[in-house]
Amino acid sequence: MTKEVNPHFEDFLFDWNQKFQFLMGGYGSSKSYHVALKIILKLLSEKRKALVIREVYDTHKDSTFSLFTEIIGDLGLLDDSGRKKIAKGKVRPKESPYELKFSNGSRIIFKGMDKPAKLKSINNVSLIWLEECSEVKYEGFKELIGRLRHPTLKLHMVLSTNPIGEENWTYMHFFKDEENERFVLDDNELYEKGTVVVGDVYYHHSTADDNLFLPESYIEQLDELKEYDPDLHRVARLGRYGVNGVRVLPQFEVQMHEQVMKTINEMRSPLFKNGLDLGFVESYNALVRMAIDHERKYLYIFDQYYKRGLTDVELANDLESYKRLIIKADSAEPKTIAYFQQKRFRMFGAKKGPGSRLQNTKKVKRFKKIICSDACPDVIRELKNLTFKKDKNGKIIEDEFNIDPHTFSATWYGLDDYEVASLKGKNARR
Repeated sequence: MTKEVNPHFEDFLFDWNQKFQFLMGGYGSSKSYHVALKIILKLLSEKRKALVIREVYDTHKDSTFSLFTEIIGDLGLLDDSGRKKIAKGKVRPKESPYELKFSNGSRIIFKGMDKPAKLKSINNVSLIWLEECSEVKYEGFKELIGRLRHPTLKLHMVLSTNPIGEENWTYMHFFKDEENERFVLDDNELYEKGTVVVGDVYYHHSTADDNLFLPESYIEQLDELKEYDPDLHRVARLGRYGVNGVRVLPQFEVQMHEQVMKTINEMRSPLFKNGLDLGFVESYNALVRMAIDHERKYLYIFDQYYKRGLTDVELANDLESYKRLIIKADSAEPKTIAYFQQKRFRMFGAKKGPGSRLQNTKKVKRFKKIICSDACPDVIRELKNLTFKKDKNGKIIEDEFNIDPHTFSATWYGLDDYEVASLKGKNARR
């Protein structure tokens, strides 16, 4: 049996040294094709049960099931005789439900995460392929790891995806999770090297340039995306993670804490502002300290507090060192503000009303630069790649975001009585 493959995938086809194999890349890179071929070759050589997963079961028909059937046909292994027994060395596809049966007893079954009850009866699965894994929820991925078990065979899970935004669980699990201070691999290293092994994970990156069977016209179409859809170009052509959408604060940048404080100390008359967003169980208590260079219209963020699950008493104890500061807080929590005032905090409710989210967002966007100290990791995590939500027509919703940014709300409240510049171009009041 001979089969021509793309050189970038040759080593991958026969490398089963790691438990997890994570393939990411751009459109048309042939990663899905080579994953399917790899699984077929494995099941021809060993009797195994493999599980192929997509988020929606019905999408298997025109994707993974169709792909497996095509490859089996190209290899001359398709058994469509209709006889009860499968011919030796052949594979028989079956629909309703989708399944591939090998003459040696190997099987490939297809399931969707939209029908989780169907997963409960699965046993003795030693190989799982999670196609378009970025569409599957993180809880689903962890559940599938539990389904991967066999008394004797080595266990493997293959994951393939087109990378989307860095907020997706695939990035935070396999590369960086800044919120939990977890680092596995710099994705830039993978883009440079193409393949990397870290512990029990084999990483593979590919683009359309790695697929020698693609027509040049297809690659030209991908290149054209750069002119009118840079986000899609990053994903489809370059196969890279990044900011997925329109950034709310493109002027946001990070500097070393020492440099930020040096700059603030050298300002002629900085304006200091402090804002607090109040939370409890799921939402965070976020306090942000800022300094404004009014003449240059620069905003400096130099200190933060970020915790959740605290009572008012516990929060007040934590913020004892901020007691002398004037703090503008979320006015939706008047009882909490009253308690802090009883404890002699200089805390006041910020003005909130109809349209205030939009107006506060526009206010912050009017700063020419927003410079954040590297000592404020949660501010950086929330604001650096903060993007606008879009409606069903793809239009930006100017007061809704891809996450709930608590430090952004704290910034709004802290700037409650300050205006960067009027809409008519007049100088801002201090």
